[in-house]
Amino acid sequence: MSLVETNVLKDGSKKLAGKIAIVTGGSRGIGAEIAKTLASHGAVVVINYNNSPDAAENVVQDIANEGGKAVTCKANVSNLDEAKSLIAFTKERFGKIDILVNNAGITRDRTFKKMSEEDWKAVIDVNLNSVYHMTSSVINEMLDQKYGRIINISSIIGQAGGFGQTNYSAAKAGMIGFTKSLALETARKGITVNAICPGFIETEMVAAMPDEVLQKTVNKIPVGRLGQPQEIAEAVLFLAESEYITGQCLNVNGGLYM
Repeated sequence: MSLVETNVLKDGSKKLAGKIAIVTGGSRGIGAEIAKTLASHGAVVVINYNNSPDAAENVVQDIANEGGKAVTCKANVSNLDEAKSLIAFTKERFGKIDILVNNAGITRDRTFKKMSEEDWKAVIDVNLNSVYHMTSSVINEMLDQKYGRIINISSIIGQAGGFGQTNYSAAKAGMIGFTKSLALETARKGITVNAICPGFIETEMVAAMPDEVLQKTVNKIPVGRLGQPQEIAEAVLFLAESEYITGQCLNVNGGLYM
């Protein structure tokens, strides 16, 4: 049975029909694929972006071409007030928020010896503090409706570390701890909180790696290839539909970290 078939109910409707989802950093790469996948299974998706309005609109158009519905909303989610405005926009437009995918992220890779305070703070703000900003702004809404799916896009680097990535690793590891603790607090209230830890996925970020370094990385991956953004999106879809999985880290890394 195909993935599409398993996400269609007997009456022909889609399992996420009527659900409202926000995807931060949804204009490109993994975020764009997550937005498209959720929309293809019935959710209305708010695609958050900060610096890429044209890319975000292209994702909306791709979704519309497939019969789905999505809108864009600009917000720098590393800023609490702007995160609140994104939540307010979504609630005013659609009346509720059912699914939050905390995907926004940046890198500022340097060895720790050379890492500036600015490098540190920028990565922590975008990758970790944004998770607090977005989740704290939506959690009461989810508690009131007794339903919510919070999915945090962490990383293999938050589990195993990465050379020159102490800031990124700290932020992504923090997301895992956040996930487990919030899951404990909300498990009896209809809310699940999970993390996905991608390995090396074929995105612009990975493509920027030097060819020699990238090939050495691929050689270490047991399945012998980079992951695809769609494979992360399918994991998000799985967790968005699940009712009995919470507080977990779903590793999608080709066996690189077990």
